[in-house]
Amino acid sequence: MDVRQTPESLPTEIHLSPIAPPSILGLYGFAGATFIVAANLAGWYGTPLTGDFLFPFAAMFGGLAQFLAGMWSFRARDAIASAMHGMWGSFWMGYGILWLLVAIGILTPPTPFVALGYWFIPLAIFTATGAWAAAAGVDWALFFVLGFLALGSALMAVGQIFGSAPWVTGAGYAFIISAILAWYTGTALMMRSATGRKVLPVGEVKAAPAVSVGIGEPGVMHGQ
Repeated sequence: MDVRQTPESLPTEIHLSPIAPPSILGLYGFAGATFIVAANLAGWYGTPLTGDFLFPFAAMFGGLAQFLAGMWSFRARDAIASAMHGMWGSFWMGYGILWLLVAIGILTPPTPFVALGYWFIPLAIFTATGAWAAAAGVDWALFFVLGFLALGSALMAVGQIFGSAPWVTGAGYAFIISAILAWYTGTALMMRSATGRKVLPVGEVKAAPAVSVGIGEPGVMHGQ
């Protein structure tokens, strides 16, 4: 008797393809670039020419690395990481291009730098929205990273638009706090990935499923 197998009778194969948390790279890239730029804004070091030496690191480490982390976060199905890393990675690349043009003499920064101030208005709004989402469904560590980042962006917008040095200095300190928190959060993710257990607390709002089987990419690790 000839028994033929139809496609419906064949066993279904699911290939798992877990990936490393992209936000480890994204948070470290953000923390490094933000710290060196924010320390300059806060007046810890530097001269008026310091920006000429900061933009390569900001554009590559804060820009390219974080942007790539944002794109890889799509595969991890992490909407917040995709939005925040993608947005801030794009910002850092634009920031690097801006100061490259200043360094080679094509542009001269005005005082007050109103156009740069307006860059930070949407950044503040979108980052605050990301902080809200983090508090609602991720963890408190990410909420505070994005919360201080949104605060620094708002202060920076005011400081640049109105030419107020104290506001820019305040923005620098808010960014420094955000960078330190980003380093902590990235380290917590890395230690959890390396050891398979929670080493540093992040104040999780709810536990995400380890593996999410969905349409198109079965078995992809969900979230960070």
